[in-house]
Amino acid sequence: MARMHSRKKGSSRSRPPAIAKNPEWCDTSKEELEKLIMKLHNTGLSPSKIGLTLRDQYGIPSVKLITGKNLNRVLKDNSALPEIPEDLGNLMRRALHIRRHLKNNAKDVHNKRALQLIESKIRRMVRYYHSSGRLAKGWEYKPEIAEMLVT
Repeated sequence: MARMHSRKKGSSRSRPPAIAKNPEWCDTSKEELEKLIMKLHNTGLSPSKIGLTLRDQYGIPSVKLITGKNLNRVLKDNSALPEIPEDLGNLMRRALHIRRHLKNNAKDVHNKRALQLIESKIRRMVRYYHSSGRLAKGWEYKPEIAEMLVT
């Protein structure tokens, strides 16, 4: 697939092998894993950091193979899903940093363009999350509100 805001082709990436069942060497039960996920969430880790911690420190290859649902679904079932999705929050944080930079460096045209591209991605992602029901229909991206939400 092509890159979104450039004329370059995408690069192929490695994908984990399609495994239908949990490996024999992983002996974690479903209940233990859900408790561990909630414990890690309560320490303040984001969903992606929780997945990396489970993989690297606890030796859990895939949450979905053990629980039958992905990490975000486990958090949603326990009413612990963040209000703003992680990928949208990361883009909003990037836009905020560029806005701060542009306050001091108003003639930086390259970063003005970068801000336009990032905010385009944000609007596209907000549209997706509206249609999937993850964000409320009335929620919209505004830089002033994003600064309060992200910090």
